[in-house]
Amino acid sequence: MLTVLRNRTYRHLFTAQMVALLGTGVLTVALGLLAFDLAGAGAGAVLGTALTIKMIAYVGVAPVINALVARLPTRPVLIGADAVRAGMALCLPFITEVWQVYAVVFLLQTASATFTPAFQAVIPAVLPAERDYTSALSLSRLAYDLEALVSPAAAAVALSVLSYHDLFLGTAAGFVASALMVATTALPASRTPAGGQGSVWHRTTLGARIFWRTPRLRSLLALDLVVAAPTALVLVNSVVYVRDVLGRPGADLAIALAAYGVGSMLVALAAPKLLERSGTRALMLTGAALIPPVMAATTVLSYRDGAGWGVLLGLWLALGAGTSAVLTPSARVLRDASDEHTRPYVFTAQFSLSHACFILTYPVAGWMGARAGLGPAALVLTAVAALGAVAAVVSWPRPVAPPQTAGAVGEDGSREPDA
Repeated sequence: MLTVLRNRTYRHLFTAQMVALLGTGVLTVALGLLAFDLAGAGAGAVLGTALTIKMIAYVGVAPVINALVARLPTRPVLIGADAVRAGMALCLPFITEVWQVYAVVFLLQTASATFTPAFQAVIPAVLPAERDYTSALSLSRLAYDLEALVSPAAAAVALSVLSYHDLFLGTAAGFVASALMVATTALPASRTPAGGQGSVWHRTTLGARIFWRTPRLRSLLALDLVVAAPTALVLVNSVVYVRDVLGRPGADLAIALAAYGVGSMLVALAAPKLLERSGTRALMLTGAALIPPVMAATTVLSYRDGAGWGVLLGLWLALGAGTSAVLTPSARVLRDASDEHTRPYVFTAQFSLSHACFILTYPVAGWMGARAGLGPAALVLTAVAALGAVAAVVSWPRPVAPPQTAGAVGEDGSREPDA
């Protein structure tokens, strides 16, 4: 897997991704402390609103911004997005009002919604070989999982000697470093995407229209819903399961979240070999099939008081593995369903549509969990995941090998068995 880092261009881009992710993770911790300083006991409402604004930027603004920059080369788009993110991070230490938090978060996340799809769309051109691209996807998944584990610990260590305002400076430095890595990297020559000559509305909706008319991409949208259900359950309600249902100390929350991350990392590490043996469709649908029964078991656990710590860790490990089995190969589906002209629009559409699923699952996990209880919330999320899994299977037809060709490449990018 690590052999792809021998490619200088990809190595620089991957380093830029890691640095930016670490900065974003530290920013999350510092933003929580800033919200508490500004709103006290109302900090949760401030953060909830900020997360909602983040999703609005991802879902509603990302396609528009990416349509506007469609004619620009990739490098200045990435550098410009990093520059905006660094500038917004530098503004945070000087904020004195809650509304200013919302404005800065909106601009920062809009820049992130510009950077991420453009970054993802350029990787297939950097690593055109199937095996190399698959390894890059696994490394990217590991980067996200490691960020979730490392960033809180790094922030805790930094806060022992620094104020949280200094963390914002560290975040800005991370974005600057990311921009410098991109600036010193030779990217493939970019071409004006098809549709780049059309209206802004045409370019804004192009990715969604490609999703609608492509069976594999419709299936991917259903899989996004499958993933959103357990992710919301884990991120929103882990603290309630650990502290209230199981009566564990607060420190065990980190262990529960780590179990979820470990499950995800194990599958990401194994993904290249799994994809080589089974193909994209089989791996992703297997992950989708695993998630609903595990969530059903979590529903049962919701009604057990004071017991089941080992069970919870096992369930979270399995949910992490299932989500990673879906997420890690997903970019292969996007790449195979697009060409060099339409790829930026397809990646942007996936970025927006996948985050739109969380607008449904986060309220179910949070608001329904608080008002009706964890059991009903977990049950509804289980139903959402099950419906998504069924829709994914129905939408994604099995690849058919050309009868005259042995070892042909199937629709999902996997190799059909020799005749």
